[in-house]
Amino acid sequence: RAGIRMQLAIGYYQDRKYDVALDEIKQAIAANPESADAHGVRALIYSSMGETALADQSFQRALQLAPRNPELANNYGSFLCQNGKAGQGIALFEAALKNPTYQSPVNALLNAGSCSLRAGKLDAAERYLLDALRYDADLPATNGNLAQVYFERRDIKRAGFFLNRLREAAKIDTLPAETLLLAIRIDRKLGDKSSEASMVSQLRRRFPASPEYAEYQRGAINE
Repeated sequence: RAGIRMQLAIGYYQDRKYDVALDEIKQAIAANPESADAHGVRALIYSSMGETALADQSFQRALQLAPRNPELANNYGSFLCQNGKAGQGIALFEAALKNPTYQSPVNALLNAGSCSLRAGKLDAAERYLLDALRYDADLPATNGNLAQVYFERRDIKRAGFFLNRLREAAKIDTLPAETLLLAIRIDRKLGDKSSEASMVSQLRRRFPASPEYAEYQRGAINE
């Protein structure tokens, strides 16, 4: 019964029906209070609902029950990074990567790279992201983050290289606003007016009310 409830909760969570997902996962935990995976799923649901304190408690309980579970470590690490605790998050990514049973090291490497980039640690970000690239050279997020790393270093040529890899690996109409703005900045620096115009069109059409489009409109990309 617990397993069925958990699968239902995951389905509702993926459909962003968080209230229903939470009800299902609570029933799964009631049926099997020692299920680390169920507590981990509850943590993800709470996090998506903006219930940060409850999510943190659920992640901690999950890791108490399964302290060597690399997927839980990766998920909790991502949560901590998103909530301004980069150091603790990186430590959990490292723990996941050291676990020989971990089946998805590229996820922890990408998350560690993203977390380091947000924290302004460009050298660490570059190292993690290049390692992630060795597992999967076509991941849009990896190439996008590397473009950001090199743009921040003012290495525009290399930033453009990874931006082009990103555009080859992902459909332009799936790129988020922050990536489109980064592309505009890089294209502007490289003098690629055609590509810049295409990115501006995407940003204007898909994200007209976004902070990124407002930033473009006030000319901040030239700063």
